[in-house]
Amino acid sequence: MRRLLGLALLGAGLLPGMALGQAAPPAGETLRIIAGFSPGGTSDIMARLMAEAMAPVLGQRVLVENRTGANGFIAAEAVARGPVDGSVVFQCPMGTMTISPELPGLTLPVDPGQDLIPVANATLSRYGVAVGARSPYRSLQDVLAEGRKRPGALSYASAGGGSAQHLSGERLSRMAGLQLLHVPYRGAAPAMLDVIAGRADLIISNLGDMIRQVEGGELRLLAVGDSGELEGYPGLAKLPEVVPGLEVVGWFGFCGPRGMAPEAVARWSGAVRTALENPELWKKLLGNGLTPLFEDQAAFGARMARDRRLWGETIRAAGIRAD
Repeated sequence: MRRLLGLALLGAGLLPGMALGQAAPPAGETLRIIAGFSPGGTSDIMARLMAEAMAPVLGQRVLVENRTGANGFIAAEAVARGPVDGSVVFQCPMGTMTISPELPGLTLPVDPGQDLIPVANATLSRYGVAVGARSPYRSLQDVLAEGRKRPGALSYASAGGGSAQHLSGERLSRMAGLQLLHVPYRGAAPAMLDVIAGRADLIISNLGDMIRQVEGGELRLLAVGDSGELEGYPGLAKLPEVVPGLEVVGWFGFCGPRGMAPEAVARWSGAVRTALENPELWKKLLGNGLTPLFEDQAAFGARMARDRRLWGETIRAAGIRAD
């Protein structure tokens, strides 16, 4: 199990058993979590684990519905235009909520900052820096030294232009004094395949997407994107310690449509908090590269605003536009 050091349930959400208001849908009605990415990915796994854990807390069935496309905005629009009674929430990822809205040239069906509201955060998505198992680079310091010696010679793969992987590479380049070549792919899976094959030098991605390739010996993990320890990898470098000020952490939480009743927000938020008190859920989330972290509406909203500013600054500094 990934170490839990420094992590705790945060925020002032409802305590278990506190009255949750009258905004709930009729008893027996199925509640829905709309997820914007395909079944089997980290986003989908998180949504399904949380749905299973929250159903007994809410006293109603919770169904996960995948509406894929447009980097999560098909799902985001469905929720933004949907009922405000708390019967439907959006499983909102960092990229959809904070990166896409800042990309010039990208036309979005909804504005996450105007049409959706934070409900609660549930997990952090830890990132890592990895190279192929046959790569000559044995440490992050090796990569940085080579990158400084040969500007533009080293490449990093991403899930596409404007993705979190792309912007993380841009931040690494700028803050470490490098000039890395960005190679975009149509998704994290093909990007990782080319890193494994040696056609790209490295990748910065969430651990949930690549931990199995690391454990299987296909990728070599050089560093974790935050300052926490990673169970099973003693001595693994921490990105903020190698490149001071640089931290890469994603998240997956829940959002609702603007106008969602406060009682409904409190009901979902309380269910997230209570579900995350279950050690079995922690184990399952940690096993998929996700760190449980409850943040109530205010704390989650502050995180969103902070990350949107950070990614916006990165996008403008690098002159990035939508593909």
